[in-house]
Amino acid sequence: MTTTALGSAGIWTTTAQAQASSSTAASSGKPVILVLGDSLSAEYGLKRGEGWVPLLEKRLAQQKISATVVNASISGDTSSGGRARFAPLLAQHKPSLVVLELGANDALRGLPLSDTESNLMQITKAAQAAGAKVLIVGIQVPPNYGADYTRRFEAVFSKVASATKSALVPFLLKGVADAPDALSLFQADRIHPTAAAQPQLLDNVWAELRKLLPKQ
Repeated sequence: MTTTALGSAGIWTTTAQAQASSSTAASSGKPVILVLGDSLSAEYGLKRGEGWVPLLEKRLAQQKISATVVNASISGDTSSGGRARFAPLLAQHKPSLVVLELGANDALRGLPLSDTESNLMQITKAAQAAGAKVLIVGIQVPPNYGADYTRRFEAVFSKVASATKSALVPFLLKGVADAPDALSLFQADRIHPTAAAQPQLLDNVWAELRKLLPKQ
């Protein structure tokens, strides 16, 4: 992975893009998939509808899988920010599945790995206590962070998944950050994937997500 593929969230903070209100989700009777993430899931630098989360909605519809997707991702969010706002989201949307995509900004800001692990652990346990399955989406940092930090940061996600018996996507940017034409798949900031890369991000998540969905 190169320095162009940091995979961290941007510095902008936007309003969470909740695609469905709790009343709509509740009235529909469909299971709710709540995506709690940062700019990698919040369509940073993209037109609305181009990100992997909206593409997920389309795939569910194409495959006739009944589910409501709520995108509660905020650009710039950290694991502590996600932890702080998770309880109200959990109460409002009552998800049956939580996709947890946070941690990249923690690395960008040099936050302690122990804090990142603790925050992800508490979010996951809270979701499970409410009856939701959890899919943890991992991210990696480039080698210039140092071999030891790179290894320990990557291990945070697998440790949380293992400890909570949650599903895991090892690397959200697989096939993008490590692609031969990686530079062409990132925006000018060399951090955020382009619209062309979003189907690959969806495929990476879908490989594990589909196993957690109720059989139709």
